[in-house]
Amino acid sequence: MIVRPRPTMRQLFFIWKGSIIPLIFPQVLFVTLVATLVTGVATLTGPRFPDFASGPFTFLGISLSLFLGFRNNACYDRWWEARKHYGNLLVVMRSLARDSQILDCDADGRHQRRELLRLATAFIKALTARLRDRPIAEAVAGELSAGELAALATARNPPDHLLRRITDLLLDARRPGRLDSITYMGLAEHINQLTAIQGACERIRHTALPFAYTLLLHRTAHLFCVLLPFGVVHSLGYATPLLTALVAYTFFGLDALGDELEEPFGTAQNDLPLDAMTRNIEIDLAEARGLSPLPAPLEPVDFVLM
Repeated sequence: MIVRPRPTMRQLFFIWKGSIIPLIFPQVLFVTLVATLVTGVATLTGPRFPDFASGPFTFLGISLSLFLGFRNNACYDRWWEARKHYGNLLVVMRSLARDSQILDCDADGRHQRRELLRLATAFIKALTARLRDRPIAEAVAGELSAGELAALATARNPPDHLLRRITDLLLDARRPGRLDSITYMGLAEHINQLTAIQGACERIRHTALPFAYTLLLHRTAHLFCVLLPFGVVHSLGYATPLLTALVAYTFFGLDALGDELEEPFGTAQNDLPLDAMTRNIEIDLAEARGLSPLPAPLEPVDFVLM
């Protein structure tokens, strides 16, 4: 995610890092070259292109803008929902760390609490790695033993495997009477909330917008920008390439931005900073475990927070 101060008026037109321009520059350049070629031919040969009325392009442009806006709203809803789930994940982890203090009644209970929070730390790291298609074993290697890593490697769903391990710990704590039924149910509810958050994130990760809808917008935007110079060259003359470039920047930019927001768990510049949010949860759990020194928060690198 881009993290930088609000640009000044002078900076507004020259900021490259964090803008959508690097992604769409080849498309905008191609359309501008087409418009320049059309303008040059029209200037040298006279009015040989059909003089299209501006009405069809106006209506098509308005329709395309509405469809692009609808798609971007749908993509932003996915991005914002994913952000809310990770924010809720932080809340649940803090609640679990606080409520598990009831286990600190004796040495065995304190050990069980540290083990619970260690597995909870491994869970959030495994979930982030799973959502970003990274090696899970590598992500949780610092939290799990060799035997635990071997068991994790055989699990079809590693984050859920870790939640089952946490539930086993709670059951072990209940048997000698450290937890009564009400307290156990309260801690188990936190595990159920973690399961719900994981399921919601996996739903967003594995359910994209309908491909046919996205393909239709891609095609329509390209056709509109390529045909636009033919319809306006007689009325705009030498200004045709400039207008075409501005329209292409707007349409292609909205299209590319929607592609980034559609996958909020990715590593593009405008995706969610999952690594930074995961590190914040890790810090809170490490403090609850009594570890020292605590992990350092992640900072933006060249205005990009991962």
